[in-house]
Amino acid sequence: MLEPDLYAFMAKHRLGVLGTISDAAAPQAALVGIATSPQLEIIFDTVKSSRKYPNLIRRPACSFVVGGWGSGEQTVQYEGKAEELQSPKLEHYQAIYFEAYPDGPARMGWPGIVYFVVRPTWIRYSDFDQNPPLIREFTFPSTHANGA
Repeated sequence: MLEPDLYAFMAKHRLGVLGTISDAAAPQAALVGIATSPQLEIIFDTVKSSRKYPNLIRRPACSFVVGGWGSGEQTVQYEGKAEELQSPKLEHYQAIYFEAYPDGPARMGWPGIVYFVVRPTWIRYSDFDQNPPLIREFTFPSTHANGA
């Protein structure tokens, strides 16, 4: 399992469970529509009135679980740092997101809609359909999480 294989797995999935930490230090989770870049960044949209929005603004460290539903026992555990997107980065990442979600442009008129990119710091791929299971971890330099 190499990074291109990890990208192929993640790119097949359009949903992920996002974990954030609230202002009261309570864990919160949300199922969100995702797109994945070849650099293993996760892109999603949300609205400012959601719980996840202020959580990510105050504490950009977050996590995802991708996969694990449907047939097979392959999952990705993902930790990273979120960035609310602004122009000129916004347009680049929207193109990736809209490729996965062609209906995305129709939501651009929603009040308070915003886009985030999450850059990985650590990823674990697990395939429990194999014996022995295949488990592969990837770590990324902090510059990757800062968008450098």
